[in-house]
Amino acid sequence: MKNDIQIIPYENLSRTNKEFEQEFKSAFDTFIEKGWYVLGQEVKSFEEEFASYVGTKHCIGVASGLDALIIALECLKLPKGSDVLVPSNTYIASILAIVKAGLNPVLVEPEISSYNINPDLLEESITPNTSAVLVVHLYGKACDMNKIIAFCKKHNLRLVEDCAQSHGAKFNGKNTGSFGDFGAFSFYPTKNLGALGDAGALCTDNDELAEMARAWRNYGSEKHYHNKYTGINSRLDEIQASFLRIKLRHIEEITEKKRKLAKMYFDGLDKSKFILPVVDDKHFDVYHIFQIRHEKRNELKQYLLDKGIKTEIHYPVAPINQEGYKEIFKNQKATPIAEKIHNTVLSLPISYGTTEDEVSRVIEVLNQFQG
Repeated sequence: MKNDIQIIPYENLSRTNKEFEQEFKSAFDTFIEKGWYVLGQEVKSFEEEFASYVGTKHCIGVASGLDALIIALECLKLPKGSDVLVPSNTYIASILAIVKAGLNPVLVEPEISSYNINPDLLEESITPNTSAVLVVHLYGKACDMNKIIAFCKKHNLRLVEDCAQSHGAKFNGKNTGSFGDFGAFSFYPTKNLGALGDAGALCTDNDELAEMARAWRNYGSEKHYHNKYTGINSRLDEIQASFLRIKLRHIEEITEKKRKLAKMYFDGLDKSKFILPVVDDKHFDVYHIFQIRHEKRNELKQYLLDKGIKTEIHYPVAPINQEGYKEIFKNQKATPIAEKIHNTVLSLPISYGTTEDEVSRVIEVLNQFQG
């Protein structure tokens, strides 16, 4: 690569968080002065504010999005070894949580258009051993929750939402994370609402589940040194809660910026060359990731890199083909739709720190691709 090429990063967290730097520093000074580092007022305040944002009664801060999913599944008290339906093209954390909770992941193919779990395939995937559905609002687009909720009610199944990529995404005007028994969120630094380290949360309207989740995150303890559940140690740090409170106050600006950049891609990219995300009136998309698809994805990725444009692949390997899951998925049906997505999808720069000039450059270079 020539040295004079200006690099367009896929993600620049320093630039993304620069706008909030003074607020972060002030929050850190207050944090040091208080001398309270775990499960204090900052966590409590963030939980109240994020629950209000999502539209649920409760929010329980935890250490990561993965822990949020594990705790959700544990609190539902599903029969060990029972089946949980999960999309076949999700990030591995969704499946790992099912395995860590002592349950069996059953892969359901996504819609090739939305990349979310295909609700019309749930019926053929259910078994007498099925206890729950774990949906994933992938890339910042909500799943078709009307069909999914109807299916769960019909078969008396529990419902968990993986909202790691969908802060603020809506289906028919209702926020992801407010549909199921639990909504599980990640605040990994690259998320639309990102901490400055690992962090996560659970949202629910169920008082009993909320109480149980609060205990589960703290060694299963409702009362100090009294352990009602086996539990784990997964507490949202006070300092991360304080940073998240700052960024939550700016979440609408963050979302609007990403939607504006997405519109630039929609308006500017040659639709005869690239498959773009679908858009419809039922969905309010937040574009955690802006993905395109192309049959020569690897060639396209290298072409962009040669031009100084960095991209990512979410994700290069389908879960069914992951080495660590061969034994778990040995009796699963093939997942050709998931594999088609994994082989053709490419994520373009669209972070809060990405500039409009950078997106214009990406569009210009992409439209010149001759592959």
